[in-house]
Amino acid sequence: MKSTSVPLYQAKAEFFRMLGHPVRIRVLELLQTGPMAVRDLLAEIEIEASSLSQQLAVLRRSGIVTATREGTTVVYALAGGDVADLMRAARRILTEMLAGRQDLLNELADDAVPDAAP
Repeated sequence: MKSTSVPLYQAKAEFFRMLGHPVRIRVLELLQTGPMAVRDLLAEIEIEASSLSQQLAVLRRSGIVTATREGTTVVYALAGGDVADLMRAARRILTEMLAGRQDLLNELADDAVPDAAP
């Protein structure tokens, strides 16, 4: 009988696809500082409540965030420190990528041929 397990590379691709939404990334960035109530997330992200709810549900189903109810308030938190580490790593990688592009732009500008005089 054939195994139904997913290859690790496919599971990783699905994980990164799940992260592939700007609102989800913003939520994860905000939760790095600690748990937040939905109303506070809404104030920071400034999107419709229904849109935020959809994105929070995706994150919750994936196990990346947890939700607890405190009275009438739902508070979200990162499920583990590894997610915060991933967000920091992504920032470092992007910084390095953009710095490399800036170096290239500077090099191109330095090599630019001045306009010929009339």
